[in-house]
Amino acid sequence: MEHFLQDYGYLAIFVLTLISSMCLPVGAEIAVIYGGALASGKLGTDVSHHHLNVVLVVVVAVLGELVGSALGYAIGYLGGRPLVDRAGRYVLLTHKDLDRAEVWFDGRGESSVLFARFIPLVRSFISLAAGLAEMALAKFAVFTVIGCTIWCAVLAAVGYSLAGQWSSIEKDFSYAGYVAALLVVLGVAFLFWHRIRVVRAERAEQAEVG
Repeated sequence: MEHFLQDYGYLAIFVLTLISSMCLPVGAEIAVIYGGALASGKLGTDVSHHHLNVVLVVVVAVLGELVGSALGYAIGYLGGRPLVDRAGRYVLLTHKDLDRAEVWFDGRGESSVLFARFIPLVRSFISLAAGLAEMALAKFAVFTVIGCTIWCAVLAAVGYSLAGQWSSIEKDFSYAGYVAALLVVLGVAFLFWHRIRVVRAERAEQAEVG
C-alpha cells in the first residue's frame, strides 16, 4: 500500500477511501494516516518528492469517503428487499435482517451513521445498511459528511505528527498485525457459522408457514 500511495498520492487516497466506504474494507485508515505522514515531509529523501499537503489529504479522503458512501447507500436503497430475494442466500441476509435494520434506523438512524464512521470495519458497511433501511437521504448525507470529516482529519493529523517515528511504528504494527489478522479470521468464521444457522432457521420457519 505504501508504494501505491507514494506513486499515486492523492489519487491513491481517493480510490482507497472510496472502495473502503463501499462495503470493501481495504485499510483506508492506514492510507489516510500515511498520507498525513507524507505531507509532513519527514519520511526520508526516498519519498521527499511525494510531499503532499495535509489539508488536501483530508479533503481528498473525505471526497472519497462521500462518493463511496453514496454508492453503498444507493446499492442498498435501490436494491432493497428485492436484492435480498435475489442475492440474500449468497450474503446470508434475510428479511428479518431488513426488519431489524429499519427499526434501528427509524429510532437511531442519525446517531448510528455518525458514530459508525469512527469504528473500523463497521464504517465500511453502514452506508449499505442505511440504504437498505431507506434512511432519509438528507440526514444520511449530513451525518456522513460530519463523521467522515472528523475521522479523516484525525487520521491525517496522527500521521502528520508521528511521521518522524514512522519506521518504528510500522515495525510494531506489522507484529501486531499478525495477531489481529488471526483474531479477525476467527471472528469472521464464527459470525459466518452463526449467520448460516440463523438463515437456515428462518427459511425452515417460512417453509412451515407456507
